[in-house]
Amino acid sequence: MYAIVETGGKQYKVSAGVTMDVELLSADAGDQVELDRVLMVVDGEQVMVGSPTVEGAVVKATVLDEVKGRKVRTFKYRGTKYRRRLGHRQHYTRLQVNDIVVGS
Repeated sequence: MYAIVETGGKQYKVSAGVTMDVELLSADAGDQVELDRVLMVVDGEQVMVGSPTVEGAVVKATVLDEVKGRKVRTFKYRGTKYRRRLGHRQHYTRLQVNDIVVGS
């Protein structure tokens, strides 16, 4: 069984037991979160596609930690003594998916 969920403007394919990094959520480590924007649920041969979401479907997950992504470096350059180096590391929330619940 797996589901397609949307969080932070991005879509993720999740199943029970999967660990994933999503855009920063306002939750502390150890908290339980419910992702209710479930776009599709596949259970064997049964496929439920929402319009836009599946009615009553919820993905339950546990917040493991807040992590930083890889460093992204940019470099601006112009020929007249102008050089600018910038860096950025995005903050993410690491989630452990516990269960996919589909309402009746």
